[in-house]
Amino acid sequence: MNKSELIDMVSKELGESRANAERAVNAVLDAVQAGVKRDTSCQINGFGTFTVRSRSARTGRNPKTGETMTIQASRTVGFRPASKFKEQV
Repeated sequence: MNKSELIDMVSKELGESRANAERAVNAVLDAVQAGVKRDTSCQINGFGTFTVRSRSARTGRNPKTGETMTIQASRTVGFRPASKFKEQV
């Protein structure tokens, strides 16, 4: 499923126009992003938790040349599904 399909499902579920559904989906996604940025996590009961994770620096290989290179430390977002969500999948 992609974002467009999600918007269509929300539109059908709410009986609203596609434009209103798109605004609703965008508002939820923006709120999750803001929550993770502000608090380093965003928990949605029954769905899961988005958290900031740190990756340490490591060595890797350039796939084209095969030469060793250093990959810098970085931050990324991880998702841990709630048990209720896991049961449905």
